[in-house]
Amino acid sequence: MLIFMKQKYIFIFKDYTQMSDFTFYFQLGWNHIISLDAFDHLLFIAALTSLYHFKQWKKVIVLVTAFTIGHSLTLALSSMNIIRFNYQITEFLIPFTILLTAMFNIFQKEDLNKNIRFNYLLAVAFGLIHGLGFASSIRFMLASKQTITIPLFSFNIGIEAGQLSVVLFLLFTGLVLTDIIGMKQKWWKIVISLFSGVSAILMCIQRWPF
Repeated sequence: MLIFMKQKYIFIFKDYTQMSDFTFYFQLGWNHIISLDAFDHLLFIAALTSLYHFKQWKKVIVLVTAFTIGHSLTLALSSMNIIRFNYQITEFLIPFTILLTAMFNIFQKEDLNKNIRFNYLLAVAFGLIHGLGFASSIRFMLASKQTITIPLFSFNIGIEAGQLSVVLFLLFTGLVLTDIIGMKQKWWKIVISLFSGVSAILMCIQRWPF
């Protein structure tokens, strides 16, 4: 009986520890997006979604999920020390992806249906780079963990939840400006893209690694 009770409490403690890890790393992922420290990632999300109207929210969710797939892959590989990349170069490449996305938005034709697959590939490719940046935030925390499955999973879920919250806010803001105030979708896209692009140029200059 005593052995049974002892094993029972061990299992309860393990479950509590796992739930505690999930909550901690979920909040860490959430705060990593919903924070001014993540201004570069927020700019990328804004530039990525500025092409779309609120009624196209399903396509935007798929687009953001494609970005998540990309950064989840390199986040996991980097956290497990399977791949390593120079931190300074990574920090430079993140605003560079923002700049490329902003330029692509401005020069892209209005017919999104022909470019949607390319947009998805772009989101995955640039997500790979952003994942290296995310990894630098939690790698030292994972070093002491026996297993990183739950921390990585919950951190990614937190990031995804934060991203979706930002996306819904941007889509709703765009809806108000275009459908209620009367701003053309084209100008909403240009304003967001120009702001993101100029900010990215300044970041690239500040983070120049060479």
